[in-house]
Amino acid sequence: MNEEPARRRYDSLRRTAQAQQTRAEIARAALGLFVAHGWTATTVRDVAREAGVSVPTVYAAYGNKTGLTRALADAADLSADVPQLIAELESPATDPARQLAAMAGYDRRLYERAGDVITLLREAGRSEPELATLYHDSRVRGDQTRVQVFSSWPAGVLRSGLDVPSAVDVYAALCNIDVYTVLTGERGWSPDRVEQWWRGALVRELLN
Repeated sequence: MNEEPARRRYDSLRRTAQAQQTRAEIARAALGLFVAHGWTATTVRDVAREAGVSVPTVYAAYGNKTGLTRALADAADLSADVPQLIAELESPATDPARQLAAMAGYDRRLYERAGDVITLLREAGRSEPELATLYHDSRVRGDQTRVQVFSSWPAGVLRSGLDVPSAVDVYAALCNIDVYTVLTGERGWSPDRVEQWWRGALVRELLN
């Protein structure tokens, strides 16, 4: 007697799983096309063809190309493991050098796992104001985190002559997607080597 309701429940679960799988396939197809051909040159029809779905399915899943790119950006943030960063920053055993190491580790994870999405977002923002705002807001959030961390340190920790805004500028000059891309893509550095260099450079440049 209970078989039919149970079957209906499983049918609902199956439809949800299928919808999630379709969204994932669309996202993978879109990212590959965006990276290969550029955001502007890639159309929703191209994405649909690559994912093996209809154009209306892409619109139903993400709204439009901008919505799809926003979803990729959200996934990029998750991939870098923000909870790990928070735990390391708030650890009772932490100190300024360890906090700098935690932030460098987060940036390494972000660029290693989602650097293509960050580059894509910056490119797309040149022609799409909503995505330009999204890219800008993500940069602002990163700066705000650094301001909070640096402001929490006792007086005398920051290198002589540096105030908090200047320290944030120095951090941004060292740990950014362009530096990471040049070192790993052109100079042959491993992500581990980049992270270790960042750790040492941040301590040398920011701390007394």
